[in-house]
Amino acid sequence: MLSRRASLISVCCLSVLAGSTCGAPGSPDAGLTGDGGAVTSPDAGTSTTDGGTTSAVRPLSPQQDGIATYYDATGAGNCSYDASPGDLRVAAMNAAQWDNSAVCGMCVRVEGPRGQVTVRIVDKCPECLSGHLDLSREAFAAIADPADGRVSVKWQPVSCDVQGSVIYRFKEGSSQWWTGIQVRNTRVPVRSLEVQQGTAWVNVARQDYNFFVESTGLGVGPYTLRVTGSDGQQLVESGVMLRSDGDAPGTVQFQ
Repeated sequence: MLSRRASLISVCCLSVLAGSTCGAPGSPDAGLTGDGGAVTSPDAGTSTTDGGTTSAVRPLSPQQDGIATYYDATGAGNCSYDASPGDLRVAAMNAAQWDNSAVCGMCVRVEGPRGQVTVRIVDKCPECLSGHLDLSREAFAAIADPADGRVSVKWQPVSCDVQGSVIYRFKEGSSQWWTGIQVRNTRVPVRSLEVQQGTAWVNVARQDYNFFVESTGLGVGPYTLRVTGSDGQQLVESGVMLRSDGDAPGTVQFQ
């Protein structure tokens, strides 16, 4: 786990209502197109198999008051993402709202004394109290004078303006006997990851460093995965091939 400062295919995309699922446990193919077509959900619009969707940035939860400071961010950190020197609109979430890394990848709109910026959560701030965001220097400069160092802000989680489909990053050392998967490039934060085994969906445990890990492995694959977003949307993707390291491209995306 990285230190904070050291820094195919049957698919289904739907937004679930309370108690509903994407595909009944007794019917593995329920809700899947099987032909690469699109699936429409009542409140999430339509998603095509190439990840092409029509989706505007939208609030995910109410705005809150908080504090912003800044640090020398690289884009890497406790979320286990790669450094992103070309995009340093990033931030670290306080420990109280870290939620076992469930905030990783979340986009947050921050309003400060002299402007607004949208950042992506890539790290954890262990010493920060609830409501506190530790921004990159670049992001802080967009909302306040860096000489201030610490300012009052309002911030709100919003959907991310990402392009293309989700990406499944396999952790180095993954095998049929030990498997770690991270879901990247998502419009909303990922709440859970499940794998289909027979007719059942089995939860894969989330780790504090933002990987879902099955310590006894998921087998040789290919896998059918179900990804649930923080707002209840679900993606189901089959044909995901095991990798010992690196990315497996997906074909679907949240609204």
